[in-house]
Amino acid sequence: QVQLEESGGGLVQAEGSLRLSCAASGRPVSTNTMGWFRQAPGKEREFVAAIKWTGINTYYADSVKARFTISRDNAKSTVYLQMNSLKPEDTAVYLCATGTIFSTSAQVMGNPRMYNYWGQGTQVTVSS
Repeated sequence: QVQLEESGGGLVQAEGSLRLSCAASGRPVSTNTMGWFRQAPGKEREFVAAIKWTGINTYYADSVKARFTISRDNAKSTVYLQMNSLKPEDTAVYLCATGTIFSTSAQVMGNPRMYNYWGQGTQVTVSS
């Protein structure tokens, strides 16, 4: 079975930092892409960042670009999201996902429908 477990969320002040982790187990070899999404109360799920397991291709939503960094550790089958300069608007449940995506285009990598497996999420709350 495939399991994705997020961790690292919590309460942080504006301008602070957090690092989220997503550990994957039972991940099929074909799932070559990992992504981070977030969902705030009353809002739809929003793309945050994605990365190929090769580490060559990354993609960020405009709202987090230059502030967030996605990375991966293939040996640990873990993806990370380093979040700096956090804003209250970043408050949401952050979820990681994995899927098989051969395209490197932003449109495809940022599409949640391309991801087959999802974690339960970790809460990130940024106070003002």
